[in-house]
Amino acid sequence: MVSDRARLIRDMVRIRVVEETLADLYRDEQEIRTPVHFSIGQEATAVGVCAATTPQDWVYSSHRSHAPYLAKGGDLDALVAELYGRQDGCAHGRGGSMHLIDQEAGFAGSAAILGEMISVAVGTAWAFSRESGARVALTYFGDGATEEGVFAESLNLAAVHKVPVVFVCENNLYSNCSPLTARQPAGTSIHGRSEGAGVPALQIDGNDVFAVHTAARQALLHAREGRGPFLLELMTYRWREHVGPGLDHDYGYRSKEEIDFWTARCPIVRATAALRAEEPEIDAAVAAWRTRYKAEIREAVRRAKALAFPSVDGLLDGAYLPLAR
Repeated sequence: MVSDRARLIRDMVRIRVVEETLADLYRDEQEIRTPVHFSIGQEATAVGVCAATTPQDWVYSSHRSHAPYLAKGGDLDALVAELYGRQDGCAHGRGGSMHLIDQEAGFAGSAAILGEMISVAVGTAWAFSRESGARVALTYFGDGATEEGVFAESLNLAAVHKVPVVFVCENNLYSNCSPLTARQPAGTSIHGRSEGAGVPALQIDGNDVFAVHTAARQALLHAREGRGPFLLELMTYRWREHVGPGLDHDYGYRSKEEIDFWTARCPIVRATAALRAEEPEIDAAVAAWRTRYKAEIREAVRRAKALAFPSVDGLLDGAYLPLAR
């Protein structure tokens, strides 16, 4: 039986293996043509938060969506089929990597426009507040999205109406290739801006899955008890380029030394080391999980490639068509 803390490691390993495999296939096969934003190195933010949710809570994400989708229980086959543009994909092959959805799992959707799903999550939370029950909406976004007007507007509306929403900022220090220090004034912080808007916040080591999980439980309880919104600023780091499967230490905007520093803070390695004393078999378990999930993703890819592409006859399905005059 897997303990609760080991389960967090297991779920991070699954996401890491899935994304590493997809990154290799993206580069080597050239069959996946959708832009992809990988969360390799950031798995603790997805797993630590989503593990604290209930099946009735809804999670929204930005363009870097694979990890929260899988952490919330999204269907892997539907994800892979979507990347390969197949009709059985979660967006019927029309959305690609940045437009994932599995509402049965509580993953309400993701979108490519910066900051777009922040306001959508607040609207959902407002609807939840008018229903019986204690459901919470959560929205993932990066530090770059906090510079969009929708972030300030959403914080304000959520605070005024005390809606049950948890803002999850994955602060990986870069918006595309632009560092946080070049975009935001010295002496300020994202969690500080949240508190200034009347929304309580915590800044957490986003590569410590146990700390993330504890903070997420606190934030969700706050929202669930009717005390309004909460923001988590999770300090983390992506290992790969902003969009695409490769490494980018030679692009000129960050050094290999910086990447190596953060790679040494790998959330899976850190969590495994922290659990080793109380669970001596954890290293063997991690190795077994890696083997298991490599087989799982390879089988998902095999199944996806055997599926049909969308029919031309359904090209306009779901499209808005104005009424003829």
